[in-house]
Amino acid sequence: MREIRVLGDPVLRTPAEPVKGFDRELRRLIDEMFEAMYAVDGVGLAGPQIGVPRRLFVYDINRRKGHMINPVLTVDDPEEVLDEEGCLSVPDRQTGTPIYAPVARAAGVTVEGFDRLGRPQRVKARGSLARCFQHETEHLDGKLYVDRLPKPEARKIMLRT
Repeated sequence: MREIRVLGDPVLRTPAEPVKGFDRELRRLIDEMFEAMYAVDGVGLAGPQIGVPRRLFVYDINRRKGHMINPVLTVDDPEEVLDEEGCLSVPDRQTGTPIYAPVARAAGVTVEGFDRLGRPQRVKARGSLARCFQHETEHLDGKLYVDRLPKPEARKIMLRT
């Protein structure tokens, strides 16, 4: 089972490289990412979160399950929605559970990329799925949700990790 990397691990702050090969190894990696995500009751997981600096993520939220390779995110509805957000890579050091905070995200997005076989795919999303796509895409750019918080709030969270 792949280990979830946590705040402080440099892989989480390094922009991920594009996936180049759509082979058996990639398909196995995607399966392992789902396994790791489900083991900790997550709804999304990006490559860097398991130490793989490649541009891919998996998700399973509100009965929408899938994966996206080399995603390109476009904001369709820039209206900001404030909602609680946590991250498997930002756990409370005492409980091991994600620390939640209110984070503003765009209301609607479209993500385009590829599936595990290299076929193009495009997914439009609103609500929780749109939030998930934005969160996971930011992981691929070396960013975490705490980067969107006011400095005092981010500092409080970082002291708990």
